[in-house]
Amino acid sequence: MNILQILPEFTEGGVERHVLWLANEMASLGHDVTVVSAGGKLEKDLKNVRHLRLPVHRKNLFTGLNAMVHLTRYVKKQKIEVLHAHSRVPAWISWWASSIAGISFFLTAHGLYSDNPGLIPYHHADGVICISNTVRDHLRKRISGRNIIILNGLQPLGYSWRGPEDDDALCRLLFIGRLTKIKGLHLVIEALGELKGSSWILDVVGDGPQREKLVNLTRSLKLEDRVFFHGFQDDPDYWMKTCSCFLFPSLEEGMGLTLMRAIQMGVPVIASDIAPVRELLKEKRNGLVNRNTIAWRECLSRLLEEKKEFGFPLFSREKLLTLSEAAEKTLDFYKMAKVSRN
Repeated sequence: MNILQILPEFTEGGVERHVLWLANEMASLGHDVTVVSAGGKLEKDLKNVRHLRLPVHRKNLFTGLNAMVHLTRYVKKQKIEVLHAHSRVPAWISWWASSIAGISFFLTAHGLYSDNPGLIPYHHADGVICISNTVRDHLRKRISGRNIIILNGLQPLGYSWRGPEDDDALCRLLFIGRLTKIKGLHLVIEALGELKGSSWILDVVGDGPQREKLVNLTRSLKLEDRVFFHGFQDDPDYWMKTCSCFLFPSLEEGMGLTLMRAIQMGVPVIASDIAPVRELLKEKRNGLVNRNTIAWRECLSRLLEEKKEFGFPLFSREKLLTLSEAAEKTLDFYKMAKVSRN
């Protein structure tokens, strides 16, 4: 098939990594693939995949209409068969373009979006892919048509977890993710501010709009020599390989890609008690943490005091999908929906 994947920007984050991996995998299976975005650092990692830059990230009607005109021309010229959008602004642009070009239009719902008119395209798509049961349940009113749950596929492992390389008693805690309030990192930093007597450091991998605020919080708690902000890293798996424990304190998620990667690598994890995380457990609520500073302080305190894997959830690797499995499921969904459309 001739497939076009469209997302706002191609910088860093779970959605961006998902589209990068999915596009590369589809291309490796022999499909013609184009990615459309406003651009970003991940463009260089596309393999045998075309990239088209358009301002599909701006919430502006006139910019969106202009992008739609250019996209429609491109779709017709390249004889694209499937348009697959991965966010709300690209969803509108893709819906308009697919309607004019007369081709199939698909969406992936990556998060728990507010129920408002911005989700209208989700009702008109030929098919909607949800990355978890939580997302599908949340958006059920908006995706009454053909839909399916497909977890984001995971690349083959380059590493397996082995823990810190040194033999001292230092506990190397790790957070990986975009620095936004919804990721809950502030809860962890506040909790660790009351655990200065224990031997630990926290590595923070990622960047985002809350970075300055989080750095200031770290300074106010006098944790500058314990909490280190490393920014975006090209190989987050390397950081997981050598940590003592991966922290996933999100307040809300569709389904955390970094969490699934940690489970795949066998990394010990402490995670928030939220619905999509519970979907990956072998046992209900085992070892998950309530979304507040007190709960995180108590859990981290026991971890640091007992020097063992206290309360780590029993996650099921069997529930995860490989990249090839996710790509095949997505391609099959395209084909089924196209048959139904015709």
